[in-house]
Amino acid sequence: MVLFAVAALLIFLLFPTGEEVLQLRDGENGKVYAKYEAYEGMTFSVSFIHSVNKSRVKETYKIKDGAIYLESCLYSSFGAGVATEVEEGQTLTYTEDGEMLLSDFNRRIDGLSYIVGTVSDHILEVENEEISLRDLCGRNSTVRFEVLK
Repeated sequence: MVLFAVAALLIFLLFPTGEEVLQLRDGENGKVYAKYEAYEGMTFSVSFIHSVNKSRVKETYKIKDGAIYLESCLYSSFGAGVATEVEEGQTLTYTEDGEMLLSDFNRRIDGLSYIVGTVSDHILEVENEEISLRDLCGRNSTVRFEVLK
């Protein structure tokens, strides 16, 4: 009886009823690295130095209808491995720093994963907090992002 109560309490604490969680887990073995409270309309981003064109990239996502949607990409320069054209419905603007912001993607991303850099870090920004994915998950880890109820 006590074991059942403890298990029920753990399930309640880890997965509150009706609330969403943004979970980061290892794409290879399923190990859970972190969970963050999530809600409809919440945004988070991952920034990194692109391995091919060696410039900063920041990809921003939004949680909608229990799924992850790509909303925008911030680039320092165009080049191999990044968008080279603006698709219908998308908007390209320039920041005060001269970076390019490609927005209005509204593209559902099932199976969002990153391989954490060995040379430069990947930085997760969620709820105004910056988290080093290298410190959290380790170099060369495949990190899968998912929304759970």
